[in-house]
Amino acid sequence: MIATWVWITCLAAFSQALRFMFQKKLKVAGLSTAGATFARFFFAAPFVVAIAVAYASATGQGLPEVPGVFWLHVMVGGGAQILATMCVVALFSHRNFAVGITFKKTEVLLSVLIGFIILGDVVTLPALVAVLIGLGGVLLLADPPEATGPWRKRILNRAVLLGLTSGLFFGLSGVSYRGASLSIAEGDTFYRAIVAMAFVVVFQFLAMSLWLRLREKGQIRAVLRAWRVVSLVGLTSMIGTMCWFSAFTLQSAGYVNAVGQIELLFSIAIGALVFGERVSRREWQGLILLTGSIVMLVLVA
Repeated sequence: MIATWVWITCLAAFSQALRFMFQKKLKVAGLSTAGATFARFFFAAPFVVAIAVAYASATGQGLPEVPGVFWLHVMVGGGAQILATMCVVALFSHRNFAVGITFKKTEVLLSVLIGFIILGDVVTLPALVAVLIGLGGVLLLADPPEATGPWRKRILNRAVLLGLTSGLFFGLSGVSYRGASLSIAEGDTFYRAIVAMAFVVVFQFLAMSLWLRLREKGQIRAVLRAWRVVSLVGLTSMIGTMCWFSAFTLQSAGYVNAVGQIELLFSIAIGALVFGERVSRREWQGLILLTGSIVMLVLVA
């Protein structure tokens, strides 16, 4: 019998793939990169806040006392996730859907390197092997199927920069979110997670609203006009986030992240069925190498 946490993780991965699918549709429909990114927070914010308030009231935990460092984690993590999402949305203009999602998954590999460089975390031999295998997958994906000319110039392109930057910022946001929830002294695990998530989403909504109002006038109206797709972006975002937190509550992060790589299969199916995209042989090789390295890494971590 398949454990409950496996089903929840699969739902989280599927919801996340759907969310990026809807965001790509918004990008194709004419929204800017920032506008398509804003769509994620526009409808998600009220949903998440309502759930946080309802859970706090039902459990009698109320509003927590948060230290000053909590706000630092919220702003750093929220800002990093905004930039990461913008990178992925922009990447869809350069490469197909499946490759874009795969580049996003480099966050798992980059977090190991960041931990080693900044925090001095020990990197085991199996983890190092996984990172090197993942590097090979990234190099294969970095070389566009239609590209010509010297190999070194082909892999140094805008898509690679956007993909690796998204992974870097997603890794930073994950670390910051963990710091935010751990800085809350009282409450159960889910309570601290949902409270931190609510503050983060509200911050992201306000920050993106201000940016679009000042720098990209007309995008907020464009988001409102596309409310049908935008509401689906917010709904799938909320479902995905709630499922990830629930899965991490039921099982260790390593196993959850390993099962979560099924998102890559969902992205390939969505790219083929929804966008009519084909994955080249070289891209398949890169997908397999990078996916295998990530699964290996989370299992030996």
